[in-house]
Amino acid sequence: MSASPSLHSSESRGIAAAGRRLVTDAPTRMFHGLFALSFIGAYLTADGERWRLLHVTLGYSFAGLLAFRLLYGLVGPRHARLSALGRRLAGATAWLRALPAARTVSAIDWRRGQNLGMALVVVSMMALVAPLALSGWATYEEWGGALSGDWLEDVHEFLGNTLLALALAHLGLIVLLSRLRRRNLALPMLTGRIEGAGPSPVTHNRAWLAMALLAAVLAALMAALIAFTAWPS
Repeated sequence: MSASPSLHSSESRGIAAAGRRLVTDAPTRMFHGLFALSFIGAYLTADGERWRLLHVTLGYSFAGLLAFRLLYGLVGPRHARLSALGRRLAGATAWLRALPAARTVSAIDWRRGQNLGMALVVVSMMALVAPLALSGWATYEEWGGALSGDWLEDVHEFLGNTLLALALAHLGLIVLLSRLRRRNLALPMLTGRIEGAGPSPVTHNRAWLAMALLAAVLAALMAALIAFTAWPS
């Protein structure tokens, strides 16, 4: 028996079955997970000469993942565009100007303020990646000799700690907003879906691109592991 025309037309428009809509595609979710794991791994292997090669590889992977996300956010599908962050930040001035005009606390558009805060933290984290990676590269290559290397290492450590603080603030905001809005805001980045009927913003999951991204990071780590085992003890 063939499918009914109404069911077929609903699926072609991306209507989610069982009231679950796809809102985050696989490459975006894969980036998010690998980005977090790369930073955690690099942070934990920052001390000690023994893990230096792994630390450097994870740092390069961290920077490379951001480059992928920026490119995907520029030329990727509409739902993955980074322009949404820009639009949120662009409204910061108007939101701040509206605060004095609010006669009561309840009159303040707190939801918009929460979105602004989240966007600011995310953009700040992304902005720190380049100087963090560059300072790490300069330290690894010992630019300017030992004296300059110590100074660069201090800068690299400071940027790493600052990024860690921002990451913790990001997690704290997610937990806080999830409680305030009574729904798990982290779930779409894990499953890609949210509850609710209607059309799915994501019509193509692009799992192949997510797998390619994972393969690239694993290949870099495998190369580092091979080089590590080849080093004399």
